[in-house]
Amino acid sequence: MDPVVGIDRAFWYILVVSAIFLTGITLVMIYFVVRYRRSRHPQPADIRGNWRLELLWTVIPTVIALSMFAVGWKSYTGLRTVPAGSVEIQVLAQMFSWIFVYGNDKESENLLVVPEHTPIKLNIESLDVIHSFYLPAFRVKADAVKGLPTYVWFRSGDPGEFTILCAEYCGIDHAKMLATLKVVPRTEYDAWLEQEGE
Repeated sequence: MDPVVGIDRAFWYILVVSAIFLTGITLVMIYFVVRYRRSRHPQPADIRGNWRLELLWTVIPTVIALSMFAVGWKSYTGLRTVPAGSVEIQVLAQMFSWIFVYGNDKESENLLVVPEHTPIKLNIESLDVIHSFYLPAFRVKADAVKGLPTYVWFRSGDPGEFTILCAEYCGIDHAKMLATLKVVPRTEYDAWLEQEGE
């Protein structure tokens, strides 16, 4: 499954459930404020020891929290399970640019070129301070730390250009640490790799 779908699904699930409960709790609270106001009920009811209520307000939030965890866990494992046959590219972060190293040892700076409709695995590491590789269009974000390599993957879609950012303040020119993801047809990608290797 495309990890973008899993992340979006988790986001919408949590948002919708939260919105439903916010609305429901607010309406019930307003009802109780009006229905059980002090002028109508000067002596409040004591509900301590009501095991049914206690069970209800323990079980319901637990089930909701576990369902959110399950949806989130599924999207997380989707991000960490790289499909076979992925194109692997080394991503090196440095103040204040991104270096991409391809399988034939070709390098590009601030330009990541990948073939369309292909799983792409990015092996990420920093050469200096902490950076954070962020590719919003594909819901990809991972910290780049010196000496602690990590990875992310995404499935490239149709040809196009997308912005890559550094999402961790890394120094005075942090805002200028931008790169471009360029998704191209496979034949164009292969030709570009050969051309750069000459």
